[in-house]
Amino acid sequence: MSADSASREDAARPVVLAVDCMGGDHGPSVTLPACQAFLAAHPDAELLLVGRAEALAPAQGWARCRIVAAEEVVEMDDPVEVALRRKKDSSMRVAIAQLRASGEQPAAAHACVSAGNTGALMAVSRYLLKTLEGIDRPAIATVLPNERDRYTTVLDLGANVDCTAEHLLQFAVMGAALVTAVEGTAQPSVGLLNIGEEVIKGSETIKRAGERLREAGERGLLNFHGNVEGNDIFKGTTHVVVCDGFVGNVLLKSSEGLAAMLTSFIKQEFTRSAYAKLAALVALPVLRHFKHRVDHRRYNGAALLGLRGLVFKSHGSADAFAFEQALNRAYDAARHRLLDRVHEGIREILTAMPAAPDDTVAEPQPA
Repeated sequence: MSADSASREDAARPVVLAVDCMGGDHGPSVTLPACQAFLAAHPDAELLLVGRAEALAPAQGWARCRIVAAEEVVEMDDPVEVALRRKKDSSMRVAIAQLRASGEQPAAAHACVSAGNTGALMAVSRYLLKTLEGIDRPAIATVLPNERDRYTTVLDLGANVDCTAEHLLQFAVMGAALVTAVEGTAQPSVGLLNIGEEVIKGSETIKRAGERLREAGERGLLNFHGNVEGNDIFKGTTHVVVCDGFVGNVLLKSSEGLAAMLTSFIKQEFTRSAYAKLAALVALPVLRHFKHRVDHRRYNGAALLGLRGLVFKSHGSADAFAFEQALNRAYDAARHRLLDRVHEGIREILTAMPAAPDDTVAEPQPA
């Protein structure tokens, strides 16, 4: 079979998503309406709804859906070891397991989506799926809005507190593959988050990472822009911004808090007086557009990159609209062969740039 024929055959196959319907703060009251809306918008998609049969009873008989029973639930405050060792029939674990092939049987699903405990999701995913060859650590990647009316992809957002230069290089490759696969951007630009643009700034790890990224850029393996600062994320200076998980998690929570605060400030100012309320009526179309652009629900759905399977993390507090966006991101990643693209990018880097001997690997510490 030719490559074109294989590509057409892949495009004709339905994209199957495994959904942990019990995860998050709200469980089926949010996940089921989101799944129903997703199916209506994607006639070529199928869903495996994972959870307690009685909780998923409203979905019985839905077209392009199958219920997969799982009797346990990973709670948002469960320690990682509980999710990993005790709750072996949890909806989270069973949903992730749908991504594993068994003997000659292919995997039941192309991607998995969960709003469950982040630490547990990463640990169970890594245990069941393992990492791709050449990847030391999986990373969490998501998108943030920027001034250019597009997105900036940022990683890592909390999976790895302590990172080596080699990890940051791997994150750059994975982030670039994500942007190319989902957005169709050829050779997306990559920036290294730092306290200044100058190469002499930053910690020793950041300096070494800069050297590795510049070397990859000189070899044509990455489109490395150079160091970027925090405000460059929202300017849209580069398509991808790379950082360790500690910095990335603080950045994400700060940006979400800032967006919420600005929205609250605007609401307060437009309700201070009768004149202000009248002005709000005149400005209503602009206010609605502003709220739409900064609505964090539109950017819900973070990819756990570097695993031998596509896993997407939704906010635990997501409503139905936000959870649907996570489903959309998982669908896009599966449809555009993100897993293959990450593997190809890492293999190319490994061939051209063997790991630096002095870059030791520390034990992962989830945020």
